[in-house]
Amino acid sequence: VQLVESGGGLVQPGESLRLSCAASGFTFSSYGMRWVRQAPGKGLEWVSAINPGGSRTNYADSAKGRFTISRDNVKKTLYLQMNSLRPDDTAVYYCARVDGFRGQGTQVTVSS
Repeated sequence: VQLVESGGGLVQPGESLRLSCAASGFTFSSYGMRWVRQAPGKGLEWVSAINPGGSRTNYADSAKGRFTISRDNVKKTLYLQMNSLRPDDTAVYYCARVDGFRGQGTQVTVSS
């Protein structure tokens, strides 16, 4: 079982990033998935979730209107489109299954 995140990086405030999470070793289409993040010195924060079929999504208040979660069950990949990024979005972003299993994360840094 593996989840591998990619797409992080250093961007300026107001810019966009698209995170990807490649899944393997399990039936991806059977699991609800989440994005969570951990800012420096803080605990894990839930960002967004999507149901197995991709028809229902939820967002933390901090992500609403700026982030979009999606999935491609054929490609076994989870996405997070992040627009209008702010410095307080700086964190390591993890994709996770609803049972808590998560990947190693990808760093997102928003700074001018």
